[in-house]
Amino acid sequence: MKRNAEEERPLPKNLVLVGGRGSGKSALSRRIFRAEKRFEHFSLDALIRYECGARPIPEIVAERGWRGFREVEWQVVQKVSAFEGGALLDCGGGVVVDLDEDGREVFSERKVNALREHGVVFYLFREAEYLLERIAGDANRPSLSDAESFEEIMARRDPFYRRAAHFVIECGTRKKRDLAEEILERFLRECGLD
Repeated sequence: MKRNAEEERPLPKNLVLVGGRGSGKSALSRRIFRAEKRFEHFSLDALIRYECGARPIPEIVAERGWRGFREVEWQVVQKVSAFEGGALLDCGGGVVVDLDEDGREVFSERKVNALREHGVVFYLFREAEYLLERIAGDANRPSLSDAESFEEIMARRDPFYRRAAHFVIECGTRKKRDLAEEILERFLRECGLD
């Protein structure tokens, strides 16, 4: 089957998915990639593992702490954001945060600015209760805090995700197929490729 000229044009921007743990970033990015083969598909967590000798995320956090993990994440974001178009980025839940001198989460200007420079950022919003159900018992997700609940962390991060995003996608109970189609359509329209 021959592709038309529009389908052959390189993508002028990156598509970036952000949101809390369990929001569906990985599943949706795979679905979007299957629908649009011009993308180069990257999982930031997989790249962080690569940078750390393929060790699991919980091991990296146990050894380096969250501050050390966020620094590796920053290095990875810088590298992958250098793509000027055509990267599909599945970001970890904490990509929008850094830690202040007291170890508290703050909005990460540096990572968000890098992602937005050549990218269109989509925030996959889901209620914290839904996210908790999805991640329950997942040993690949280290604890975010000993002092705060997951709900408290998500309440703090929600404005960070919204500030980072060009588009907020209210996921609710919608099917992955419908969400992927909406995100891809909005991205192509934003790039002038609709």
